[in-house]
Amino acid sequence: MNILVTGGAGFIGSFIVDELIRRGHDVTIFDNLDMQIHPDGHPPDYLNTHARFVQGDVRDYDAFHQVVREAEVIFHEAATVGVGQSQYEIKKYVDVNVGGTANLLDILVNHTHQVRKVMVAASMSSYGEGLYACDEHGPVRPGLRTEEQMAARDWEQHCPVCQVEIKPVPTPESAYQYTSSIYAQTKKDQEDMVLNIGRTYNLPVVALRYFNAYGPRQSLSNPYTGVMAIFISRLKNDQPPVIYEDGLQTRDFVSVHDIVQANMLAMERDEANYEVFNVGGGNPVTIRDISLHTARLLRKHIEPQITMKFRKGDIRHCISDISRIQQKLDYEPQIAFEDGLKEVIEWSDGAHAKDLFEDATRELRDKGLV
Repeated sequence: MNILVTGGAGFIGSFIVDELIRRGHDVTIFDNLDMQIHPDGHPPDYLNTHARFVQGDVRDYDAFHQVVREAEVIFHEAATVGVGQSQYEIKKYVDVNVGGTANLLDILVNHTHQVRKVMVAASMSSYGEGLYACDEHGPVRPGLRTEEQMAARDWEQHCPVCQVEIKPVPTPESAYQYTSSIYAQTKKDQEDMVLNIGRTYNLPVVALRYFNAYGPRQSLSNPYTGVMAIFISRLKNDQPPVIYEDGLQTRDFVSVHDIVQANMLAMERDEANYEVFNVGGGNPVTIRDISLHTARLLRKHIEPQITMKFRKGDIRHCISDISRIQQKLDYEPQIAFEDGLKEVIEWSDGAHAKDLFEDATRELRDKGLV
């Protein structure tokens, strides 16, 4: 099949491209080579040479139309990523994530094409805080913690009814999406728009809500990328990982290889059509433990700097309930966290890592977010 991968030169997109090529498909990559991800402005060395590369921007309607018209299947991975940065680069995030998706859907509705299925990369960030359980009141969804609560270093969530401390439990796809950043809002908008148009025009579509993705090829010089890549960059530059709050907040990490698995199942299975699926590892890890494991594997005797400060809009816990994708598509995470982390560390030996964390923190502080 002729398959289009938007954002196919990026971290997740490039692995999807590799697997599609391995399966014998004809693949076109459409990517603008954003300087924050590709600072030299050139296609990365890992880009699959068996795919056709077209440099272009999803905001450019005509250029986007040219690659969409040739495709039978589309993986829409192109997006501007970063929670904190989205809170002040608002127009950019909305233009790329929402406007780019609007261009895709407008092309599909108003122009002749051969597209038979679309997968869109959604995000767990759209949940805000995850689901929690109170011993007395059962499942509850607290909102974001107040600044007053965090200033008092009361980090954990409390039951909105009785105010006792509550424990995180897996969050299903049916949970309401309490978006807490412009990035999260745009990712929610992306999936809502794609599902709306897919259902309206009987075009099979699938939304995959990625949890905290990690793996090789994640930019180590982008201070707005995932926490693991930021920690690796800091440690490789002999600087301590900086941790907000007390370090006991958790994240649900999923290997890029398992994200690829989910995408292939979504493409191949009719049971996936018009559905939303969590794509997670189901194995939450504290931010503190991530820093310690990373330092150990890099052989760096550097302790994390636990600031006991906070960032506006940060969530405490969100764990994936992956039972729906397991039952409907037979998805099973294949990469254990420790094995996946070792793979990233081995890959990082030859990867450029410019530590821009302080610059990013200064920006967040100037905008009143830290």
